[in-house]
Amino acid sequence: MQSGALRIVYQPIVSLTEAEVHAHEALVRGPHGSSFQSPEALLQGAAMEGCLFEFEVACVRLALKGWHSLGQTGRIFVNLSASALMHLMRSRDPQTLKEFLQACKVLPRNLILEITEHERVQDMDGFATVVQQVHSTGVGIALDDFGDGRSSLRLWSQIKPEVVKIDKYFTRDISVHADKLKTIQAIQQLAETFDSLLVAEGIETGDDLRVLRDLGVQLGQGYFLGRPQAEPLREVNEGTREVLQDNRLAVLPVRGSANARGTLRRISIVDAPVLALSTTNDEVAKLFAQSPHVHALAVVSEGRPVGLINRVSFMNEYAKLYYREVAGRKPCTTHINFQPRIVERSHRIDELVGILTSDDQRYLNDGFIVTENGRYVGLGTGEQLVRSVTESRIEAARHANPLTFLPGNVPTSQHLQRLLRRGGGFVACYADLNQFKPFNDYYGYWRGDEMIRLMARVAQEHCDRRKDFLGHIGGDDFVLLFQSPDWHERCSRIVERFNAAARELFEPQARQQGGIHAEDRFGVRRFFPCTTVSMGVIRVESGKYQRAEDVANAAAVAKNRAKTENLGIWVQPKDPLPAELGQGNHWPFGRQTLAA
Repeated sequence: MQSGALRIVYQPIVSLTEAEVHAHEALVRGPHGSSFQSPEALLQGAAMEGCLFEFEVACVRLALKGWHSLGQTGRIFVNLSASALMHLMRSRDPQTLKEFLQACKVLPRNLILEITEHERVQDMDGFATVVQQVHSTGVGIALDDFGDGRSSLRLWSQIKPEVVKIDKYFTRDISVHADKLKTIQAIQQLAETFDSLLVAEGIETGDDLRVLRDLGVQLGQGYFLGRPQAEPLREVNEGTREVLQDNRLAVLPVRGSANARGTLRRISIVDAPVLALSTTNDEVAKLFAQSPHVHALAVVSEGRPVGLINRVSFMNEYAKLYYREVAGRKPCTTHINFQPRIVERSHRIDELVGILTSDDQRYLNDGFIVTENGRYVGLGTGEQLVRSVTESRIEAARHANPLTFLPGNVPTSQHLQRLLRRGGGFVACYADLNQFKPFNDYYGYWRGDEMIRLMARVAQEHCDRRKDFLGHIGGDDFVLLFQSPDWHERCSRIVERFNAAARELFEPQARQQGGIHAEDRFGVRRFFPCTTVSMGVIRVESGKYQRAEDVANAAAVAKNRAKTENLGIWVQPKDPLPAELGQGNHWPFGRQTLAA
Protein backbone atom coordinates (compact mmCIF):
# COMPACT_ATOMS: atom_id res chain seq x y z
CA MET A 1 0.00 0.00 0.00
CA GLN A 2 2.81 2.43 0.86
CA SER A 3 4.73 1.83 -2.36
CA GLY A 4 1.62 2.13 -4.56
CA ALA A 5 2.11 -1.39 -5.91
CA LEU A 6 -1.60 -2.27 -5.78
CA ARG A 7 -3.41 -2.08 -9.08
CA ILE A 8 -7.05 -2.25 -10.13
CA VAL A 9 -8.57 -4.22 -13.00
CA TYR A 10 -12.17 -3.98 -14.19
CA GLN A 11 -14.45 -6.86 -15.20
CA PRO A 12 -17.66 -6.09 -17.14
CA ILE A 13 -21.12 -6.90 -15.85
CA VAL A 14 -23.34 -7.38 -18.90
CA SER A 15 -27.08 -6.89 -19.40
CA LEU A 16 -28.35 -10.20 -20.79
CA THR A 17 -31.49 -8.55 -22.17
CA GLU A 18 -29.85 -5.57 -23.90
CA ALA A 19 -26.49 -7.16 -24.84
CA GLU A 20 -24.73 -4.10 -23.42
CA VAL A 21 -22.19 -3.42 -20.70
CA HIS A 22 -24.23 -2.55 -17.59
CA ALA A 23 -21.42 -1.90 -15.10
CA HIS A 24 -17.93 -2.98 -14.06
CA GLU A 25 -16.58 -4.63 -10.94
CA ALA A 26 -13.27 -3.24 -9.62
CA LEU A 27 -10.88 -6.00 -8.57
CA VAL A 28 -7.55 -5.53 -6.79
CA ARG A 29 -4.33 -7.20 -7.89
CA GLY A 30 -0.79 -7.17 -6.47
CA PRO A 31 2.50 -6.77 -8.35
CA HIS A 32 2.90 -8.95 -11.45
CA GLY A 33 4.80 -12.18 -10.79
CA SER A 34 4.86 -11.72 -7.01
CA SER A 35 3.40 -13.96 -4.33
CA PHE A 36 0.85 -11.19 -3.66
CA GLN A 37 -0.51 -11.02 -7.19
CA SER A 38 -3.85 -12.69 -6.38
CA PRO A 39 -6.53 -10.98 -4.28
CA GLU A 40 -6.72 -14.00 -1.97
CA ALA A 41 -3.01 -13.67 -1.11
CA LEU A 42 -3.42 -9.92 -0.52
CA LEU A 43 -6.35 -10.44 1.85
CA GLN A 44 -4.54 -13.19 3.73
CA GLY A 45 -1.43 -11.04 4.05
CA ALA A 46 -3.42 -8.01 5.27
CA ALA A 47 -5.15 -10.18 7.87
CA MET A 48 -1.80 -11.56 9.10
CA GLU A 49 -0.38 -8.04 9.38
CA GLY A 50 -3.47 -6.78 11.24
CA CYS A 51 -4.32 -4.11 8.65
CA LEU A 52 -7.30 -5.71 6.88
CA PHE A 53 -9.58 -2.70 7.40
CA GLU A 54 -6.96 -0.25 6.12
CA PHE A 55 -6.31 -2.53 3.13
CA GLU A 56 -10.00 -2.70 2.16
CA VAL A 57 -10.45 1.08 2.42
CA ALA A 58 -7.27 1.64 0.38
CA CYS A 59 -8.64 -0.66 -2.34
CA VAL A 60 -11.95 1.27 -2.45
CA ARG A 61 -10.13 4.60 -2.71
CA LEU A 62 -7.80 3.28 -5.43
CA ALA A 63 -10.70 1.82 -7.43
CA LEU A 64 -12.78 5.00 -7.36
CA LYS A 65 -9.91 7.33 -8.20
CA GLY A 66 -8.85 5.00 -11.01
CA TRP A 67 -12.42 4.94 -12.33
CA HIS A 68 -12.49 8.74 -12.50
CA SER A 69 -9.01 9.00 -14.04
CA LEU A 70 -10.14 6.69 -16.85
CA GLY A 71 -12.97 9.12 -17.63
CA GLN A 72 -15.66 6.57 -16.78
CA THR A 73 -19.16 7.72 -15.84
CA GLY A 74 -20.94 4.35 -15.56
CA ARG A 75 -21.72 2.24 -12.53
CA ILE A 76 -18.92 0.56 -10.60
CA PHE A 77 -19.09 -2.32 -8.12
CA VAL A 78 -16.48 -2.16 -5.35
CA ASN A 79 -15.87 -4.99 -2.86
CA LEU A 80 -16.07 -4.34 0.87
CA SER A 81 -16.62 -6.74 3.75
CA ALA A 82 -19.54 -6.25 6.12
CA SER A 83 -17.19 -5.80 9.08
CA ALA A 84 -15.20 -3.11 7.25
CA LEU A 85 -18.38 -1.28 6.23
CA MET A 86 -19.70 -1.34 9.80
CA HIS A 87 -16.37 -0.05 11.16
CA LEU A 88 -16.29 2.68 8.52
CA MET A 89 -19.83 3.93 9.08
CA ARG A 90 -19.68 3.74 12.88
CA SER A 91 -16.47 5.79 12.98
CA ARG A 92 -17.76 8.32 10.45
CA ASP A 93 -21.19 9.74 9.60
CA PRO A 94 -22.92 9.38 6.20
CA GLN A 95 -21.87 12.91 5.26
CA THR A 96 -18.24 11.82 5.42
CA LEU A 97 -19.00 9.08 2.85
CA LYS A 98 -20.55 11.70 0.54
CA GLU A 99 -17.48 13.93 0.89
CA PHE A 100 -15.22 10.97 0.18
CA LEU A 101 -17.10 10.26 -3.06
CA GLN A 102 -16.95 13.92 -4.02
CA ALA A 103 -13.18 13.86 -3.53
CA CYS A 104 -12.99 10.79 -5.78
CA LYS A 105 -15.37 12.55 -8.24
CA VAL A 106 -17.80 9.62 -8.34
CA LEU A 107 -21.56 10.13 -8.11
CA PRO A 108 -23.17 8.15 -5.23
CA ARG A 109 -25.76 6.62 -7.55
CA ASN A 110 -22.94 5.13 -9.68
CA LEU A 111 -21.35 3.27 -6.76
CA ILE A 112 -22.45 -0.19 -5.64
CA LEU A 113 -20.76 -1.53 -2.51
CA GLU A 114 -20.51 -5.26 -3.01
CA ILE A 115 -20.63 -7.02 0.37
CA THR A 116 -18.11 -9.85 0.36
CA GLU A 117 -18.21 -12.10 3.39
CA HIS A 118 -15.43 -14.40 4.52
CA GLU A 119 -17.34 -15.03 7.74
CA ARG A 120 -21.02 -14.86 8.57
CA VAL A 121 -22.38 -11.50 9.69
CA GLN A 122 -22.83 -11.84 13.44
CA ASP A 123 -24.75 -8.62 14.23
CA MET A 124 -27.49 -8.74 11.57
CA ASP A 125 -29.58 -5.96 13.10
CA GLY A 126 -26.59 -3.65 13.51
CA PHE A 127 -25.47 -4.28 9.94
CA ALA A 128 -28.99 -3.57 8.63
CA THR A 129 -28.86 -0.16 10.37
CA VAL A 130 -25.51 0.60 8.74
CA VAL A 131 -26.90 -0.35 5.31
CA GLN A 132 -29.80 2.07 5.83
CA GLN A 133 -27.25 4.85 6.43
CA VAL A 134 -25.44 3.91 3.23
CA HIS A 135 -28.72 3.93 1.31
CA SER A 136 -29.41 7.44 2.60
CA THR A 137 -26.34 8.71 0.72
CA GLY A 138 -27.57 7.27 -2.59
CA VAL A 139 -24.97 4.47 -2.69
CA GLY A 140 -26.27 1.03 -3.65
CA ILE A 141 -25.63 -2.32 -1.98
CA ALA A 142 -24.97 -5.69 -3.62
CA LEU A 143 -24.78 -9.10 -1.91
CA ASP A 144 -21.94 -11.23 -3.29
CA ASP A 145 -21.71 -15.01 -3.78
CA PHE A 146 -25.25 -15.83 -2.67
CA GLY A 147 -25.52 -19.56 -2.07
CA ASP A 148 -21.90 -20.25 -1.08
CA GLY A 149 -22.82 -20.93 2.57
CA ARG A 150 -21.88 -17.56 4.05
CA SER A 151 -24.43 -15.25 2.42
CA SER A 152 -27.67 -16.06 4.20
CA LEU A 153 -31.30 -15.63 3.22
CA ARG A 154 -31.88 -13.61 6.39
CA LEU A 155 -29.16 -11.16 5.34
CA TRP A 156 -30.85 -10.72 1.96
CA SER A 157 -34.19 -10.16 3.65
CA GLN A 158 -32.87 -7.60 6.15
CA ILE A 159 -30.59 -5.41 4.06
CA LYS A 160 -32.74 -5.43 0.88
CA PRO A 161 -29.81 -5.17 -1.60
CA GLU A 162 -30.41 -3.69 -5.05
CA VAL A 163 -28.31 -6.47 -6.56
CA VAL A 164 -27.61 -10.08 -5.58
CA LYS A 165 -24.81 -12.04 -7.20
CA ILE A 166 -25.39 -15.76 -7.59
CA ASP A 167 -22.38 -17.89 -6.65
CA LYS A 168 -20.63 -19.36 -9.69
CA TYR A 169 -21.19 -22.91 -8.46
CA PHE A 170 -24.85 -22.66 -9.52
CA THR A 171 -24.19 -21.07 -12.91
CA ARG A 172 -21.22 -23.11 -14.10
CA ASP A 173 -22.39 -25.89 -16.45
CA ILE A 174 -26.03 -24.96 -15.85
CA SER A 175 -26.74 -25.96 -19.45
CA VAL A 176 -26.29 -29.63 -18.49
CA HIS A 177 -27.38 -29.73 -14.83
CA ALA A 178 -31.12 -29.69 -14.16
CA ASP A 179 -30.66 -29.34 -10.39
CA LYS A 180 -28.67 -26.11 -10.82
CA LEU A 181 -31.34 -24.77 -13.15
CA LYS A 182 -34.04 -25.44 -10.56
CA THR A 183 -31.91 -23.69 -7.93
CA ILE A 184 -31.56 -20.59 -10.12
CA GLN A 185 -35.32 -20.54 -10.67
CA ALA A 186 -35.87 -20.67 -6.90
CA ILE A 187 -33.42 -17.78 -6.42
CA GLN A 188 -35.32 -15.83 -9.08
CA GLN A 189 -38.50 -16.17 -7.03
CA LEU A 190 -36.67 -14.79 -4.00
CA ALA A 191 -35.31 -11.90 -6.09
CA GLU A 192 -38.83 -11.06 -7.21
CA THR A 193 -40.04 -11.14 -3.61
CA PHE A 194 -37.24 -8.84 -2.38
CA ASP A 195 -37.16 -6.70 -5.55
CA SER A 196 -33.46 -7.36 -6.32
CA LEU A 197 -31.59 -7.61 -9.61
CA LEU A 198 -29.65 -10.85 -10.14
CA VAL A 199 -26.12 -11.19 -11.50
CA ALA A 200 -25.07 -14.67 -12.64
CA GLU A 201 -21.35 -14.98 -11.88
CA GLY A 202 -18.90 -17.44 -13.41
CA ILE A 203 -20.33 -17.57 -16.97
CA GLU A 204 -17.64 -19.31 -18.99
CA THR A 205 -19.47 -20.81 -22.00
CA GLY A 206 -21.96 -19.67 -24.58
CA ASP A 207 -24.27 -22.57 -23.71
CA ASP A 208 -24.51 -21.46 -20.08
CA LEU A 209 -25.08 -17.86 -21.17
CA ARG A 210 -27.91 -18.87 -23.49
CA VAL A 211 -29.68 -20.83 -20.73
CA LEU A 212 -29.34 -17.97 -18.22
CA ARG A 213 -30.64 -15.52 -20.81
CA ASP A 214 -33.70 -17.67 -21.49
CA LEU A 215 -34.33 -18.11 -17.76
CA GLY A 216 -34.66 -14.33 -17.52
CA VAL A 217 -31.59 -13.59 -15.37
CA GLN A 218 -30.99 -9.87 -15.92
CA LEU A 219 -27.20 -9.52 -15.58
CA GLY A 220 -24.16 -11.72 -16.08
CA GLN A 221 -20.44 -11.76 -15.32
CA GLY A 222 -17.66 -14.17 -16.21
CA TYR A 223 -14.73 -14.91 -18.48
CA PHE A 224 -16.97 -15.56 -21.50
CA LEU A 225 -18.41 -12.04 -21.19
CA GLY A 226 -15.04 -10.41 -20.48
CA ARG A 227 -11.94 -10.96 -18.37
CA PRO A 228 -10.69 -8.44 -15.79
CA GLN A 229 -8.44 -5.89 -17.49
CA ALA A 230 -6.93 -2.46 -16.84
CA GLU A 231 -9.13 -0.75 -19.43
CA PRO A 232 -12.91 -1.06 -18.87
CA LEU A 233 -14.83 -2.71 -21.70
CA ARG A 234 -16.95 -0.25 -23.67
CA GLU A 235 -18.91 -2.81 -25.73
CA VAL A 236 -19.64 -6.49 -25.31
CA ASN A 237 -17.38 -8.83 -27.27
CA GLU A 238 -18.51 -10.48 -30.49
CA GLY A 239 -19.08 -13.91 -28.95
CA THR A 240 -21.34 -12.48 -26.24
CA ARG A 241 -23.32 -10.40 -28.74
CA GLU A 242 -23.79 -13.39 -31.02
CA VAL A 243 -25.27 -15.51 -28.21
CA LEU A 244 -27.47 -12.81 -26.69
CA GLN A 245 -28.91 -11.70 -30.03
CA ASP A 246 -29.49 -15.25 -31.26
CA ASN A 247 -33.27 -15.72 -31.24
CA ARG A 248 -33.01 -19.50 -30.97
CA LEU A 249 -34.21 -20.89 -27.67
CA ALA A 250 -31.88 -22.79 -25.34
CA VAL A 251 -32.75 -26.42 -24.65
CA LEU A 252 -33.06 -26.51 -20.87
CA PRO A 253 -31.63 -29.55 -19.08
CA VAL A 254 -34.04 -32.00 -17.48
CA ARG A 255 -33.43 -34.80 -15.01
CA GLY A 256 -31.72 -37.74 -16.66
CA SER A 257 -33.84 -40.35 -14.89
CA ALA A 258 -37.38 -40.80 -13.76
CA ASN A 259 -37.53 -39.56 -10.19
CA ALA A 260 -40.63 -40.59 -8.29
CA ARG A 261 -41.35 -38.08 -5.58
CA GLY A 262 -43.86 -37.90 -2.79
CA THR A 263 -43.97 -38.97 0.84
CA LEU A 264 -46.20 -41.17 2.96
CA ARG A 265 -48.33 -38.12 3.75
CA ARG A 266 -49.97 -38.77 0.39
CA ILE A 267 -51.08 -42.26 1.53
CA SER A 268 -54.27 -42.72 3.47
CA ILE A 269 -53.11 -44.06 6.85
CA VAL A 270 -55.33 -46.53 8.69
CA ASP A 271 -56.35 -45.25 12.11
CA ALA A 272 -56.42 -48.46 14.14
CA PRO A 273 -56.54 -49.21 17.90
CA VAL A 274 -53.27 -50.25 19.51
CA LEU A 275 -52.24 -53.11 21.77
CA ALA A 276 -49.93 -53.33 24.76
CA LEU A 277 -47.56 -56.17 25.51
CA SER A 278 -49.91 -57.21 28.32
CA THR A 279 -53.04 -57.30 26.13
CA THR A 280 -54.65 -60.76 26.27
CA ASN A 281 -55.57 -62.87 23.27
CA ASP A 282 -59.28 -62.49 24.10
CA GLU A 283 -58.88 -58.68 24.06
CA VAL A 284 -57.08 -58.83 20.72
CA ALA A 285 -59.90 -60.93 19.24
CA LYS A 286 -62.46 -58.45 20.56
CA LEU A 287 -60.62 -55.50 19.01
CA PHE A 288 -60.43 -57.27 15.64
CA ALA A 289 -64.18 -57.93 15.85
CA GLN A 290 -64.85 -54.27 16.64
CA SER A 291 -62.59 -53.08 13.80
CA PRO A 292 -63.40 -55.23 10.77
CA HIS A 293 -61.59 -52.82 8.41
CA VAL A 294 -58.12 -53.24 9.96
CA HIS A 295 -55.72 -55.85 8.60
CA ALA A 296 -53.43 -55.78 11.65
CA LEU A 297 -52.94 -54.19 15.05
CA ALA A 298 -49.79 -52.50 16.27
CA VAL A 299 -48.27 -53.22 19.67
CA VAL A 300 -47.13 -49.97 21.27
CA SER A 301 -45.07 -49.26 24.37
CA GLU A 302 -44.84 -45.67 25.65
CA GLY A 303 -46.03 -44.31 22.34
CA ARG A 304 -43.48 -46.19 20.26
CA PRO A 305 -44.31 -49.30 18.17
CA VAL A 306 -42.64 -52.58 19.16
CA GLY A 307 -44.53 -55.15 17.07
CA LEU A 308 -47.49 -56.07 14.88
CA ILE A 309 -50.20 -58.76 14.95
CA ASN A 310 -51.67 -59.85 11.61
CA ARG A 311 -55.46 -60.37 11.62
CA VAL A 312 -55.54 -63.52 9.47
CA SER A 313 -52.68 -65.25 11.26
CA PHE A 314 -54.10 -64.47 14.68
CA MET A 315 -57.70 -65.44 13.92
CA ASN A 316 -56.59 -68.75 12.36
CA GLU A 317 -54.95 -69.67 15.67
CA TYR A 318 -57.69 -68.18 17.84
CA ALA A 319 -60.38 -70.21 16.03
CA LYS A 320 -58.74 -73.56 16.81
CA LEU A 321 -60.49 -75.98 19.17
CA TYR A 322 -60.00 -75.17 22.90
CA TYR A 323 -57.65 -72.26 22.09
CA ARG A 324 -59.81 -69.70 23.94
CA GLU A 325 -60.06 -71.91 27.01
CA VAL A 326 -56.30 -72.61 27.09
CA ALA A 327 -54.74 -69.30 25.93
CA GLY A 328 -57.55 -66.73 25.82
CA ARG A 329 -56.42 -64.91 28.99
CA LYS A 330 -52.71 -65.11 28.26
CA PRO A 331 -50.74 -62.15 26.84
CA CYS A 332 -50.67 -61.92 23.06
CA THR A 333 -46.86 -61.95 22.84
CA THR A 334 -46.70 -65.32 21.02
CA HIS A 335 -48.54 -63.76 18.04
CA ILE A 336 -46.46 -60.59 17.79
CA ASN A 337 -44.11 -59.99 14.90
CA PHE A 338 -41.35 -58.13 16.74
CA GLN A 339 -39.67 -57.13 13.46
CA PRO A 340 -42.36 -55.18 11.65
CA ARG A 341 -41.59 -52.66 8.93
CA ILE A 342 -41.63 -49.22 10.60
CA VAL A 343 -41.59 -46.20 8.30
CA GLU A 344 -41.43 -42.50 9.12
CA ARG A 345 -44.26 -40.46 7.66
CA SER A 346 -41.74 -38.20 5.89
CA HIS A 347 -40.23 -41.21 4.09
CA ARG A 348 -40.29 -41.03 0.29
CA ILE A 349 -42.68 -43.44 -1.39
CA ASP A 350 -40.19 -44.58 -4.04
CA GLU A 351 -37.82 -45.70 -1.29
CA LEU A 352 -40.42 -48.20 -0.06
CA VAL A 353 -40.34 -50.34 -3.20
CA GLY A 354 -38.25 -52.80 -1.19
CA ILE A 355 -41.41 -53.80 0.69
CA LEU A 356 -43.01 -54.88 -2.59
CA THR A 357 -39.95 -56.77 -3.84
CA SER A 358 -38.80 -58.31 -0.55
CA ASP A 359 -38.53 -62.08 -0.27
CA ASP A 360 -40.27 -61.79 3.10
CA GLN A 361 -43.88 -61.36 2.04
CA ARG A 362 -44.96 -60.64 5.63
CA TYR A 363 -44.18 -57.01 4.92
CA LEU A 364 -46.67 -56.99 2.06
CA ASN A 365 -49.34 -58.95 3.93
CA ASP A 366 -48.90 -57.23 7.30
CA GLY A 367 -48.40 -53.80 5.81
CA PHE A 368 -46.26 -51.42 7.80
CA ILE A 369 -46.40 -49.18 10.85
CA VAL A 370 -46.26 -45.42 10.24
CA THR A 371 -44.54 -43.17 12.75
CA GLU A 372 -43.86 -39.47 13.11
CA ASN A 373 -40.69 -38.60 15.01
CA GLY A 374 -40.61 -42.22 16.13
CA ARG A 375 -44.10 -42.20 17.65
CA TYR A 376 -46.97 -44.33 16.37
CA VAL A 377 -49.55 -42.61 14.13
CA GLY A 378 -51.22 -45.46 12.22
CA LEU A 379 -50.89 -48.36 9.78
CA GLY A 380 -50.27 -48.60 6.04
CA THR A 381 -51.37 -51.46 3.80
CA GLY A 382 -49.54 -53.18 0.99
CA GLU A 383 -52.44 -52.38 -1.35
CA GLN A 384 -52.16 -48.65 -0.63
CA LEU A 385 -48.43 -48.80 -1.15
CA VAL A 386 -48.76 -50.56 -4.53
CA ARG A 387 -51.26 -47.92 -5.68
CA SER A 388 -49.14 -45.01 -4.48
CA VAL A 389 -45.90 -46.35 -5.98
CA THR A 390 -47.68 -46.92 -9.30
CA GLU A 391 -49.16 -43.41 -9.36
CA SER A 392 -45.84 -41.91 -8.35
CA ARG A 393 -43.96 -43.77 -11.09
CA ILE A 394 -46.54 -42.79 -13.74
CA GLU A 395 -46.21 -39.14 -12.71
CA ALA A 396 -42.41 -39.43 -12.81
CA ALA A 397 -42.54 -41.01 -16.28
CA ARG A 398 -44.39 -37.94 -17.54
CA HIS A 399 -41.25 -35.95 -16.69
CA ALA A 400 -38.53 -38.42 -17.75
CA ASN A 401 -39.06 -41.68 -19.61
CA PRO A 402 -37.77 -44.54 -17.39
CA LEU A 403 -36.50 -46.57 -20.36
CA THR A 404 -34.51 -43.96 -22.30
CA PHE A 405 -34.19 -41.27 -19.60
CA LEU A 406 -35.24 -38.72 -22.22
CA PRO A 407 -37.65 -35.88 -21.32
CA GLY A 408 -41.25 -37.09 -21.15
CA ASN A 409 -44.63 -35.53 -21.89
CA VAL A 410 -44.43 -32.65 -19.41
CA PRO A 411 -41.01 -31.16 -20.34
CA THR A 412 -41.75 -31.74 -24.04
CA SER A 413 -44.96 -29.73 -23.80
CA GLN A 414 -43.21 -27.06 -21.73
CA HIS A 415 -40.40 -26.63 -24.26
CA LEU A 416 -42.91 -26.50 -27.10
CA GLN A 417 -44.87 -23.79 -25.30
CA ARG A 418 -41.65 -21.82 -24.73
CA LEU A 419 -40.91 -21.98 -28.46
CA LEU A 420 -44.40 -20.70 -29.26
CA ARG A 421 -44.14 -17.85 -26.73
CA ARG A 422 -40.81 -16.76 -28.18
CA GLY A 423 -42.46 -16.38 -31.58
CA GLY A 424 -39.61 -17.59 -33.80
CA GLY A 425 -39.85 -20.38 -36.33
CA PHE A 426 -38.95 -24.01 -35.61
CA VAL A 427 -39.66 -27.50 -36.90
CA ALA A 428 -41.68 -30.14 -35.04
CA CYS A 429 -41.16 -33.83 -35.90
CA TYR A 430 -43.22 -36.73 -34.64
CA ALA A 431 -41.35 -40.05 -35.02
CA ASP A 432 -43.00 -43.45 -34.70
CA LEU A 433 -41.68 -46.97 -35.29
CA ASN A 434 -43.33 -49.09 -37.99
CA GLN A 435 -44.10 -52.76 -37.30
CA PHE A 436 -42.80 -52.42 -33.73
CA LYS A 437 -45.62 -54.33 -32.01
CA PRO A 438 -45.12 -57.55 -34.06
CA PHE A 439 -41.37 -57.33 -33.39
CA ASN A 440 -41.97 -56.85 -29.66
CA ASP A 441 -44.48 -59.74 -29.53
CA TYR A 442 -42.21 -62.02 -31.54
CA TYR A 443 -38.87 -61.40 -29.81
CA GLY A 444 -40.06 -60.32 -26.37
CA TYR A 445 -40.00 -57.10 -24.38
CA TRP A 446 -36.24 -57.26 -23.71
CA ARG A 447 -35.35 -56.91 -27.38
CA GLY A 448 -38.26 -54.52 -27.83
CA ASP A 449 -36.74 -52.24 -25.21
CA GLU A 450 -33.41 -52.44 -27.03
CA MET A 451 -35.14 -51.32 -30.23
CA ILE A 452 -36.58 -48.26 -28.45
CA ARG A 453 -33.22 -47.43 -26.86
CA LEU A 454 -31.65 -47.70 -30.31
CA MET A 455 -34.06 -45.08 -31.64
CA ALA A 456 -33.24 -42.81 -28.70
CA ARG A 457 -29.48 -43.14 -29.30
CA VAL A 458 -29.72 -42.50 -33.03
CA ALA A 459 -31.92 -39.45 -32.54
CA GLN A 460 -29.59 -38.05 -29.86
CA GLU A 461 -26.57 -38.50 -32.13
CA HIS A 462 -28.19 -36.38 -34.84
CA CYS A 463 -29.57 -33.57 -32.67
CA ASP A 464 -27.64 -30.48 -31.64
CA ARG A 465 -28.30 -30.47 -27.91
CA ARG A 466 -27.81 -26.68 -27.78
CA LYS A 467 -30.60 -26.04 -30.28
CA ASP A 468 -32.72 -29.17 -30.71
CA PHE A 469 -35.02 -30.86 -28.20
CA LEU A 470 -35.62 -34.61 -28.13
CA GLY A 471 -38.49 -36.05 -26.09
CA HIS A 472 -39.73 -39.61 -25.56
CA ILE A 473 -43.46 -39.29 -24.98
CA GLY A 474 -44.24 -42.96 -24.43
CA GLY A 475 -44.03 -46.34 -26.13
CA ASP A 476 -42.25 -46.01 -29.48
CA ASP A 477 -43.21 -42.34 -30.00
CA PHE A 478 -40.57 -39.59 -30.05
CA VAL A 479 -40.80 -35.83 -30.58
CA LEU A 480 -37.99 -33.72 -32.05
CA LEU A 481 -38.20 -29.92 -31.95
CA PHE A 482 -35.56 -28.54 -34.30
CA GLN A 483 -34.03 -25.08 -34.35
CA SER A 484 -31.10 -26.29 -36.45
CA PRO A 485 -31.42 -24.98 -40.02
CA ASP A 486 -30.31 -28.35 -41.47
CA TRP A 487 -33.21 -30.21 -39.85
CA HIS A 488 -34.13 -32.11 -43.02
CA GLU A 489 -30.65 -33.56 -43.38
CA ARG A 490 -30.70 -34.54 -39.71
CA CYS A 491 -34.07 -36.29 -40.09
CA SER A 492 -32.84 -38.12 -43.20
CA ARG A 493 -29.76 -39.37 -41.35
CA ILE A 494 -31.90 -40.51 -38.40
CA VAL A 495 -34.17 -42.54 -40.71
CA GLU A 496 -31.28 -44.02 -42.66
CA ARG A 497 -29.17 -44.85 -39.59
CA PHE A 498 -32.04 -46.32 -37.57
CA ASN A 499 -33.46 -48.46 -40.39
CA ALA A 500 -30.02 -49.99 -40.98
CA ALA A 501 -29.28 -50.61 -37.28
CA ALA A 502 -32.80 -51.94 -36.52
CA ARG A 503 -32.30 -54.84 -38.97
CA GLU A 504 -29.40 -56.05 -36.83
CA LEU A 505 -31.84 -56.74 -33.99
CA PHE A 506 -33.60 -59.37 -36.14
CA GLU A 507 -32.35 -62.94 -36.45
CA PRO A 508 -30.31 -63.75 -39.60
CA GLN A 509 -33.17 -65.66 -41.25
CA ALA A 510 -35.56 -62.75 -40.66
CA ARG A 511 -33.03 -60.30 -42.09
CA GLN A 512 -32.64 -62.50 -45.16
CA GLN A 513 -36.36 -62.64 -45.84
CA GLY A 514 -36.88 -59.00 -44.89
CA GLY A 515 -39.17 -59.53 -41.90
CA ILE A 516 -41.03 -62.00 -39.68
CA HIS A 517 -44.29 -63.97 -39.69
CA ALA A 518 -46.38 -63.08 -36.66
CA GLU A 519 -49.97 -62.50 -35.56
CA ASP A 520 -51.57 -59.13 -36.17
CA ARG A 521 -53.96 -57.30 -33.84
CA PHE A 522 -56.79 -59.62 -34.92
CA GLY A 523 -54.88 -62.84 -34.34
CA VAL A 524 -54.26 -63.45 -38.04
CA ARG A 525 -50.79 -64.71 -38.88
CA ARG A 526 -49.11 -62.71 -41.65
CA PHE A 527 -45.81 -61.29 -42.80
CA PHE A 528 -44.41 -58.07 -41.26
CA PRO A 529 -41.40 -56.24 -42.74
CA CYS A 530 -38.43 -55.28 -40.59
CA THR A 531 -39.01 -52.38 -38.22
CA THR A 532 -38.39 -48.89 -39.62
CA VAL A 533 -39.14 -45.35 -38.49
CA SER A 534 -41.52 -42.78 -39.99
CA MET A 535 -41.30 -39.08 -39.23
CA GLY A 536 -44.05 -36.53 -39.72
CA VAL A 537 -42.71 -32.99 -39.99
CA ILE A 538 -44.39 -29.58 -39.70
CA ARG A 539 -42.71 -26.20 -40.07
CA VAL A 540 -43.98 -23.88 -37.35
CA GLU A 541 -43.87 -20.26 -38.43
CA SER A 542 -44.38 -17.31 -36.10
CA GLY A 543 -48.07 -16.82 -35.28
CA LYS A 544 -49.22 -19.97 -37.08
CA TYR A 545 -50.06 -21.86 -33.89
CA GLN A 546 -51.06 -20.52 -30.48
CA ARG A 547 -51.14 -23.68 -28.36
CA ALA A 548 -48.84 -26.65 -27.91
CA GLU A 549 -51.85 -28.92 -28.47
CA ASP A 550 -52.38 -27.44 -31.95
CA VAL A 551 -48.79 -28.22 -32.92
CA ALA A 552 -49.15 -31.72 -31.50
CA ASN A 553 -52.30 -32.37 -33.53
CA ALA A 554 -50.67 -31.16 -36.74
CA ALA A 555 -47.55 -33.25 -36.06
CA ALA A 556 -49.73 -36.31 -35.43
CA VAL A 557 -51.43 -35.77 -38.80
CA ALA A 558 -48.04 -35.56 -40.49
CA LYS A 559 -46.87 -38.71 -38.71
CA ASN A 560 -49.99 -40.61 -39.79
CA ARG A 561 -49.40 -39.57 -43.41
CA ALA A 562 -45.81 -40.76 -43.24
CA LYS A 563 -46.91 -44.16 -41.90
CA THR A 564 -49.87 -44.51 -44.28
CA GLU A 565 -47.78 -43.71 -47.34
CA ASN A 566 -44.89 -45.85 -46.05
CA LEU A 567 -42.49 -42.89 -46.15
CA GLY A 568 -39.47 -42.25 -43.99
CA ILE A 569 -40.23 -38.53 -43.83
CA TRP A 570 -43.42 -36.64 -44.71
CA VAL A 571 -43.31 -32.84 -44.54
CA GLN A 572 -46.54 -30.91 -44.15
CA PRO A 573 -47.22 -28.70 -47.21
CA LYS A 574 -47.97 -25.00 -47.00
CA ASP A 575 -51.71 -25.61 -46.55
CA PRO A 576 -51.97 -28.03 -43.59
CA LEU A 577 -54.49 -30.83 -43.32
CA PRO A 578 -57.45 -30.44 -40.91
CA ALA A 579 -56.20 -30.75 -37.34
CA GLU A 580 -59.07 -33.09 -36.42
CA LEU A 581 -57.30 -35.96 -38.21
CA GLY A 582 -54.63 -35.97 -35.56
CA GLN A 583 -56.78 -35.61 -32.47
CA GLY A 584 -56.49 -38.33 -29.86
CA ASN A 585 -52.85 -38.96 -30.68
CA HIS A 586 -51.14 -35.81 -29.45
CA TRP A 587 -48.68 -35.68 -26.59
CA PRO A 588 -49.51 -32.57 -24.51
CA PHE A 589 -51.97 -33.66 -21.83
CA GLY A 590 -52.66 -36.88 -23.78
CA ARG A 591 -53.16 -40.30 -22.20
CA GLN A 592 -52.55 -42.76 -25.04
CA THR A 593 -48.79 -42.33 -25.14
CA LEU A 594 -48.62 -42.22 -21.36
CA ALA A 595 -50.44 -45.55 -21.13
CA ALA A 596 -48.10 -47.00 -23.74
